[in-house]
Amino acid sequence: MSLESISKFMSLVLRHHPEKIGISLDEHGWANVEEMIEGINQNSKHMVNKDIVELIVRTDSKQRYSFNDDKTLIRANQGHSVHVDVELEEKTPPDILWHGTGKRFVDSIDHNGLVPKSRLYVHLSPDVETAEKVGKRHGIPVVYKVYSGKMKEDGYVFYQSVNKVWLVKEVPAKYLEKVEKQDEPVSD
Repeated sequence: MSLESISKFMSLVLRHHPEKIGISLDEHGWANVEEMIEGINQNSKHMVNKDIVELIVRTDSKQRYSFNDDKTLIRANQGHSVHVDVELEEKTPPDILWHGTGKRFVDSIDHNGLVPKSRLYVHLSPDVETAEKVGKRHGIPVVYKVYSGKMKEDGYVFYQSVNKVWLVKEVPAKYLEKVEKQDEPVSD
């Protein structure tokens, strides 16, 4: 099994379905590392040990996971569909943030704004490049400019996760502007 497939399974367990491997998360999303390892090994095709889990946490490009100080507990940093409080600190966002999505969601977003759907928060990116990468995961990418500074002025609360993703409960359509991708210049 590849580290990537193990990481995706850990993400599924720690963000959405801890019961798949017979564990539970505490109110802050923490799981016992040894119980998680035992649960993964008994309830999936993956075989892991503490060294593999530490390697995944250390090398994950999206910084999805965190350990507590003595590495006995692990949690996903954000993206949960199960209700947990990952102890996010309220932060003032930059004036502009970005959201990447797939073209098939544009009509709904233009009408309803951004809503978390099955997650606890809407995820926003600090730069357009990251938003484009996120959008590509959903098909043909579309990027929205989010007027987060104005939202903050209007009373919306923002958080920033450990891995620098900006989080907010919703983004009404009036704070969004679809970014029209500029056509590449044609060379002669």
